[in-house]
Parts: sequence; structure tokens; C-alpha cells
Amino acid sequence: MPDLSHILGPDGRLASQISGFTHRAQQQAMAERVAATLESGGALICEAGTGTGKTFAYLVPALLSERKVVISTGTRNLQDQLFHRDLPLIRRALGVPVTAALLKGRGNYLCRHRLTLILADSARLDGETRGQLKQIRDWSTITRCGDIAELPIPENAAIWPEVTSTTDNCLGQDCPEFSDCHLVAARREAQDADLVVVNHHLFCADLALKDEGFGEILPGADCFILDEAHQLPETATGFFGLSLSSRQLLDLAHDIELESVRDAKEVLALRDRAVRLRRATQDLRLTMGDQDRRGPWNELVADKAVSDALLRVAERLVELHEALETVVGRGKGLDACLERTLDLITRLNQIVTTESAEAVRWFETLGRGFRLHQTPLEIADLFRERIGRAGSAWVLTSATLAVGDGFDHFARQLGIENAETARWDSPFDYAHQALWFVPRGLPQPAEPDYNQHVLELACELIDYSRGRAFLLFTSHRALREIAAGLEGRVRYPVLVQGTAPRAELVERFRQLGNAVLLGTSSFWEGVDVRGDALSCVLIDRLPFASPGDPVLAARIDTLRKAGGNPFRDYQLPRAVIALKQGAGRLIRGSEDRGVLVVCDPRLLSRSYGQTFLDSLPPMARTRDIEQVRCFFD
Repeated sequence: MPDLSHILGPDGRLASQISGFTHRAQQQAMAERVAATLESGGALICEAGTGTGKTFAYLVPALLSERKVVISTGTRNLQDQLFHRDLPLIRRALGVPVTAALLKGRGNYLCRHRLTLILADSARLDGETRGQLKQIRDWSTITRCGDIAELPIPENAAIWPEVTSTTDNCLGQDCPEFSDCHLVAARREAQDADLVVVNHHLFCADLALKDEGFGEILPGADCFILDEAHQLPETATGFFGLSLSSRQLLDLAHDIELESVRDAKEVLALRDRAVRLRRATQDLRLTMGDQDRRGPWNELVADKAVSDALLRVAERLVELHEALETVVGRGKGLDACLERTLDLITRLNQIVTTESAEAVRWFETLGRGFRLHQTPLEIADLFRERIGRAGSAWVLTSATLAVGDGFDHFARQLGIENAETARWDSPFDYAHQALWFVPRGLPQPAEPDYNQHVLELACELIDYSRGRAFLLFTSHRALREIAAGLEGRVRYPVLVQGTAPRAELVERFRQLGNAVLLGTSSFWEGVDVRGDALSCVLIDRLPFASPGDPVLAARIDTLRKAGGNPFRDYQLPRAVIALKQGAGRLIRGSEDRGVLVVCDPRLLSRSYGQTFLDSLPPMARTRDIEQVRCFFD
């Protein structure tokens, strides 16, 4: 195994080149194991506890490997941090001439063609959106890479879909702006680079061959490092499935109207049928009810009004296809819309008519939109085939992959049961830095007054911790109840998920220094608050996924029919990893101190509770709230 002490050791190169660098034995051990895998090939699954410094531990061997490496991470924010901060730091310290490229999905790059279209149609935009369009127009003349992250416009702003492309509406080589396309330039740069930084969505899009063009990049690489790998099974499942959204239908109608004004103004039937598709799509959403929900397919089509509305959408698509066929050759944009219409007809038909034991059909509604899905229940075979390719090296790492000391659950999901495994504990002194509190006297989570008991406990704890707390929930309903209950009862600022973008809420939490932040699933991971601003993390109940989730229900049924134990083999491991993520928000640095509160009495009263206990860091434990008060004092 390679010896990297001359780089990562206490007197190594990084210690002399990087201010504040601290030697960690776990980091060096992980780097040497990663280096050996990149050199010999095969697959390594490894967990590195919080504070190990796993980013440096895989960047050092990646930069020294002299092979083409693709690094994929969980989110665009982490991707930017890795590329713009960590990678340049290590590259300078090592002094190696490795070329690197950052590649994001197409929706992150300005599309010059669509900018031209919307500038000609800007009268229909509201005042705020027109102002943002002017910003984008001015920026478009000076930007080099066209990454929309360069602009201080919220990522959920309505203007972005107008000036970025999708796989559906991209004209490819037929685009008049193809030679100046930012996405094409980014892909070329990635093809030529020694190291490419992507995210899991883009990585899985390539594996699923859903995005033409990016598939030219991964075959050129022979080393793959997948950080935040615990997110991979869920992300990959979505890409290997089939879906159709109201957004795709409405975008198609909108683009046909734009393109017909340019190239077929006299064909009034075209715009009329685009309007009919829009109305049918909106009508379908209305028949699905006004609540946000996820449900199985049979629940959706059992409602005759929904079935009829689905049929009308299908009919409107066919009508639109017929109208588009009459203007073939009038314009590249209209020709592309014809192909998109045919694709959506095929998708809708497959989802509506195809029933398979290997996939589950379901739907979800969110706000004014909906999505229809056909999701595979297993992706192991697809990953196994790719990861087993001769000569390739794969490193899959995260702070939360193991259940207890084992990686069986994660390896089984990706079909890599024969991978090597390794685990390094956090270098933090949890026994002295953290206290784990499981309160006495709380009812079972199924009891109707459970949330009220959690509220009373939270109020007392927030008083002891002087704010500085995360309250993490497994459901939006519990979050809303506790948020309403805290109003007027605590003397510290209360920040609630949904009242502002996540990044803004976290930044306000940091700056205030004594706030209380309430969040659900998206706040359980990827949030890094160091220092005194965060001193208490309260988790309302063990994070078992809702049994009403249609994909989970189908997986449980499949496992049961195969003679397995769905709770032991799937539900429990997922909940353990989710709890590890939530608990991981507490101690983020060697000087941090804090209390982890798990309200759920099942942790100590049920036999499976030991699996959770065995998977978390070795904190001091108590059931006495007086010890919590003394800890904060």
C-alpha cells in the first residue's frame, strides 16, 4: 500500500504548504487506501467519520494517480466548494500540473438561443422577472462559462427555465448558437481534463444514457470517486426510471407558441392546439386535488375524473403532433417540438399502460405541478455491470454508509457485494464534546399528544441552550405544529423551513448566533454550522420512511414475496443512516460542544434500538434533563 506520510503526515507537504492543516491519522490511512484502489482497480466502499477530512483524503491520491478521474458529489453547492476551494488548494500544495474541469447539468448554463427567444417575448413577463432578464442579458455579454451561479438571482426564480435548456428543448447541432454554446464548451473542457468534478444527478444521467453528449465523457475515465455516496441509490433509481411532468407539458406548449410566431405565424391551429394542451394539463392537476401528496398509480386512476383528464392530455398531445407534422421543415425549433411531442406521447402511453413486477407506477403533486413515474425497484444489476468493468477503479465514500460496522445494506443496493470496505471513526472526542439525551416519560410517537410533549421538552431545552438549536423533524406536519407552538413561548429568533431558501436560513442562523431552526429531511444533511451558534440538535422521532410512500410500499411487498424481512433488510438500515446524518449536524469541529436529543422512546424500548445505538459516535449518554442543564451551564 502506498505511503503518503510525506504528504499527509505531521511534517508532510500539506502541513508546510497549507496554513492550519492538522495531521489526522484517519485521513492519511484513508488516502493510502484510496491510492491503492486507484492503482490496482476494483471497488472500495469506505466510511469516514465527521472531521476525518475525507475530501483531502481522496483528492491527494486522485491528483497523484496520473489517470483520468471523475469525482462526483451530492449537490451543486458541494461541487462548487470542491472545485473552487478544495481542489485548487491541494493542487497548489502538491505542485502537480493536473488539468481540472467543472461540469454541471445543462440547466445550470445560459442558453443563448432561448435568451434570444425570451427577449423577443419579454412583454408577457412580470416586472421583477423582466428586471432579472435585463441582468442576464447584460451578463451574457461578459460571462466566459455561462454558469448561472455567477448571478445573484435565486435558483428558483421563474426566469431561469426561460433562459436555460432541457434535454427536451435543446436543438443540439441544429441550434443557431451551437458554436457559442456554454454547455458544449463545458463538455469539451471536461473531455480534455485530467480530473472532472460532477454531481450525482449528472453522473446518473450519463449512466442512464438520458443526456446525449455527456456519455462521451465517462467512457474516457477509468477512476471514479463518488462522495456523499449514501445518496446514490435514491438518485440513481430516479434516473433509471421513466417520468413525465406537468412542467414538460407546459414547456412544450409554451415553446410551440414561441416557435410558431417565428416560423409558422399563419398556422393558427398550431397555437390553438398548444393552448388546448396547456388547459388539459392544468385541468389534470386540478382533478388531482389541491394537496401535495405522493400515491400509488391505482389510487390515481381509480378516480374517474382523473382518468378522463389523463385521456384528454393524451388526446391533446396527439392533436398537437398532427399539427406539427404539417409544418415539418419550417424551422429547427418546430422540428424539435415535433420530436418532443412524440417522446411525451410515448412516455405517457408507457406509464399509463405498462405494468411490471420490476417497477412501480406512482404519482406526486407539488404546488401547481405533478409528476407521473415508473420507477425500477432494483438498480443493482445496472450498477454491477458498470462498476465491474475491467481496469476501472471505484471509490464510494461518505460519513454515513455503515449500519453498525457493516456495509451490507449499501453494497446490496448497488450490486457491489464483493467490494472492499473500510471504516475510520471521527477524530473528534465525542465522549467529552457531546452529550446524548433520551428523555423519560414521553408517550409513543403514534399517540395523538406526542407532538405536544415534544413541544414542551423543546421549550425547556431551548431555554437551557440559549437558542442555538436545530429541531429536526420527520414530517412537515410535526414541523408546522411545533413551529406554531413555539410562537410567543421562546425568547430567541425562530427560523422555519419554507419561509426562505435553505441556504439563506442557514446563513441567518449562523449570523444570529442564538437562533432556533426547524427543518425536515433536507436539513438533516449537508448543513455545516461550526462553533457556538449550534449547540443542540433535537430529533423528534426515529426517521423511518413513511409506509405510505408508494415506492417504499412496493419495495416492501417485493422483499416480502422473495422471503426477505423488509424491516430488517431495508427500513431499519435506511432509518439508521438517516439518523446518523441528522446527528452529524451537531459536532462539526474539534472545539464544538453540544447535546443530541432523540425524543423517540422506541430507541431504548425496542430491540432494534440497539442497531441505532451501535451506529452513532460514542457520546456520553443520559436520561436526566438536569444533566443537560448542567452541561449547558
